[in-house]
Amino acid sequence: MRTRVKICGFTEVETAVMAAKLGADAIGLVFYPASPRHVTIEQAAAIASAMPAFVSVVALFVDADPDYIEQVLDQVAIDCIQFHGNESAEACRRHQKPYLKAIRMQADTDLAALQTIYHDAAGLLLDAYHPGIQGGTGSSFDWDLIPPDCDLPIILAGGLTPDNIEQAIQKVKPYAVDVSSGVEAGKGIKNVAKMAAFIRKTNQATENYD
Repeated sequence: MRTRVKICGFTEVETAVMAAKLGADAIGLVFYPASPRHVTIEQAAAIASAMPAFVSVVALFVDADPDYIEQVLDQVAIDCIQFHGNESAEACRRHQKPYLKAIRMQADTDLAALQTIYHDAAGLLLDAYHPGIQGGTGSSFDWDLIPPDCDLPIILAGGLTPDNIEQAIQKVKPYAVDVSSGVEAGKGIKNVAKMAAFIRKTNQATENYD
């Protein structure tokens, strides 16, 4: 099965369009003011409207006010919501959109229990844990923490780069991978060559374990 690629943290229309042309399955837009990759509703609407068919637009929120989420959904063509904070399952469901729940992995993380709690999620996005930092750190976590028998689709994130993506896919065999800082020239500014290399190596790794 082909491993899907989501590239997160776009702030420019041009690089988001290039990611789609290179073969990205999804792009992520960050609606979290504390992030250096934060976009306004106006920026996000311009990026989303430029996406070609069959490329999903994912909106990332961190413990956001539900009214703000609805405001974004009303003005931006969003396909899926990524909840990257401490949102309950009920909070994730209330917007009636497909959603991903991000889990910051630690040694005692009980993925089996979380799969039950968020049973209707489109997938669990597994990221590195850092106190007080909600993703985008460029750090990985111990992939051995991921059990081989997860019921929900697993989206692997955290410290992925063109240099380690093949190893990550061979080890975890995730449904999808999510990269942000690993393909950047600067925070929020994507590097086209790095995106191309990341997507190419993801496809090569999938072919090798199929």
